[in-house]
Amino acid sequence: MSATDTESSSQLPPPPGRVFFQAAPTGGCAATAPDRRDDSVQKKQGKVTVKYDRKELRKRLILEEWIIEQLSELYDCEEDEMPEVEIDIDDLLDEPSEDERTTKLQESLIDCYKPTEEFVKELLSRIRGMRKLSAPQKKGL
Repeated sequence: MSATDTESSSQLPPPPGRVFFQAAPTGGCAATAPDRRDDSVQKKQGKVTVKYDRKELRKRLILEEWIIEQLSELYDCEEDEMPEVEIDIDDLLDEPSEDERTTKLQESLIDCYKPTEEFVKELLSRIRGMRKLSAPQKKGL
């Protein structure tokens, strides 16, 4: 029997450790735990490469659409015909006080012949609690 055991052991495939680590982890073996952690880390890294939070971007988009709508009403024209009015949300968020934000907005709207106080007040209340978005960093530069 020992000769048969020797023959069958020589015909066995390579040690399962090599094959197991090359294949995708499927079982609950303790040897797969580091692989699972690596996978979860890789998944997290994939999410980290997205610079901005989607909710924050969505809020920003909704706010910008609201601003365009309000400016169209204030200037009584369509977006295409609107004078150059620059309202930078990040610049407003950089301002240390509400008064300085108000002043900056009023300076941007100086050409508007309609009252802008309500628009300014509403815009300032809408940006309250928002975070400044920095420019995304480019990879490989």
